[in-house]
Amino acid sequence: MLDTRITKLFGIKHPIIQGGMMWISRAELVSAVSNAGGLGIITAFTFSSPKDLAAEIEKTRDLTDRPFGVNITLMPTFRPVDIDGYIDTVINSGVRIVETAGRSPEPYMERFKAAGVKVIHKCTAVRFARTAQRIGCDAVSIDGFECAGHPGEEDITSLVLIPLTADAVEIPVIASGGFGDGRGLVAALALGAEAVNMGTRFMATKEAPAHTRVKELLTTASERDTVLLLRSFRNTMRMMRNATADKVLELEQQGADIHQLESLISGKAGLGLLESGDVDNGLVSVGQVVGLIRDIPTVRELIDRTVQEAQEVASGLADVGLFKPRRVTEVSE
Repeated sequence: MLDTRITKLFGIKHPIIQGGMMWISRAELVSAVSNAGGLGIITAFTFSSPKDLAAEIEKTRDLTDRPFGVNITLMPTFRPVDIDGYIDTVINSGVRIVETAGRSPEPYMERFKAAGVKVIHKCTAVRFARTAQRIGCDAVSIDGFECAGHPGEEDITSLVLIPLTADAVEIPVIASGGFGDGRGLVAALALGAEAVNMGTRFMATKEAPAHTRVKELLTTASERDTVLLLRSFRNTMRMMRNATADKVLELEQQGADIHQLESLISGKAGLGLLESGDVDNGLVSVGQVVGLIRDIPTVRELIDRTVQEAQEVASGLADVGLFKPRRVTEVSE
């Protein structure tokens, strides 16, 4: 057993959290992760309305009696989003774990806390983690530069960012960005984190709602097959390199504005890729950990072997006196 403050805080067996992935983090995947002892996370904005999110929460409850959460990303989108409606839905549905990302969740913390919701805030810098602690978040998920989605603008890798964050805050830290196996889990614990967040790796599982060709692409990709887009807009996102990504990069370098790119980077185009398996028509967000993916297991197989490998690695290091996880909770400003 790998018991940490995260496993105790959320009532889960293993310190493994499934990343909130647009279009992917639905009931089938979320419930499979939770049933296997991790923490599954539904992505709220996969669903076009709070009502649809409520239906997905109920569907997930039909598939698992274990804890799961909902991701609410507080960032501008191309469509109007009823943030308050989604938050009300989460609270009224009885979900008691929320992962926020993007902007600070401070305007919503009073509502979350009044409802007994535990809040994880995902961020990309130590100063944002300190803010998350100050406003009352229960845990922070820190995204290293290797991550899928939005790695921030400062390009700090997990190897440096995780221990800096663990030293800077007293709330539990979740390591995100570059994790996909037991070796990574042990490394995260050694760096001061108390769980890992895995997104890309869960995309290549049998339960993930993506076309088989997409999953097969992930098993053949290397760590060099991602590309950073929208850097010029200071809204960087890491995507799998394909024809669409190359076109976006070309237009961006030519000075295109965001509206000229909208049809290429839209969520609908990404959904089309995931459903059709046309892996060049649309964007799919993956992290550099894609280079470690070589198969498409079930979620339970993936979690079980990750934990087993972590225990074997930790045991081997302990045998030679090298592994003794440590946290520093008092740091001078």
